[in-house]
Amino acid sequence: MTLREDTVPLDAPADDIATDVPQPRIQAERSFVRELLETVLLIAAIYAFVNLATARFVVDGNSMLPNFETDQFIIVSRLSYILGDPQRGDVVVFHYPMEPERDFIKRLIGLPGETVTIQDGHVYVNGKLIDEPYIENFCRGKSCDGEWVVGPDEYFVLGDNRSASKDSQDFGTVSRRYIVGRALVRYWPPSAWGILTRPSYNPNGAPLPTVTPTHTPTVTPTATMIPPAHGILPPEYPPATPTPRPADWTGSYY
Repeated sequence: MTLREDTVPLDAPADDIATDVPQPRIQAERSFVRELLETVLLIAAIYAFVNLATARFVVDGNSMLPNFETDQFIIVSRLSYILGDPQRGDVVVFHYPMEPERDFIKRLIGLPGETVTIQDGHVYVNGKLIDEPYIENFCRGKSCDGEWVVGPDEYFVLGDNRSASKDSQDFGTVSRRYIVGRALVRYWPPSAWGILTRPSYNPNGAPLPTVTPTHTPTVTPTATMIPPAHGILPPEYPPATPTPRPADWTGSYY
């Protein structure tokens, strides 16, 4: 085997190793400035990624009671809907379609192409009841009832506090382009800390009850003739039996 002048076999004796061959060096100390700069750049990169992937919001209002209260802080994942589609049960933050500078937090109920019906405060999707264990008080009365067809790339959202929520019942469905992301973590106050999970729904919910309209018979009103005053009788009024008068009567009849 032919060897170059600057190489030595691995099994060569130590005396045969050329002392003039360059050897790798290990630097024991690094510049403090360089270390600091690398740390700052790493922190900045992580901070930028976190801001791109997530956003932080504070809850204001009672529309999501009892699950979210005013002054609670949440982390919203923007990345969730870049990598996947919104799902039923997600708590989402979106720009209010009427005033995009305002942000709302609601629960996503209806998906594109579905029909959402609210009857007696309960929600039916495509004619099947969805079980909502996170609801404390269902909306009662006809003011909450209705039916909506969700268009392509749109979503139907409702507040958990159904009787006091401004949601898709009022302003209609929300386009996907307005959705900021999915709420993932509630981190303030510490007592409310927790990871926000998506509830599961029974695909075999009860069918939408059929409402049978009740027929109320129309009562035909009857008129009762009221006797006129001062003896002035209309032509259709039954004539009264004249009172016998003396032959020399000159007075008027009343």
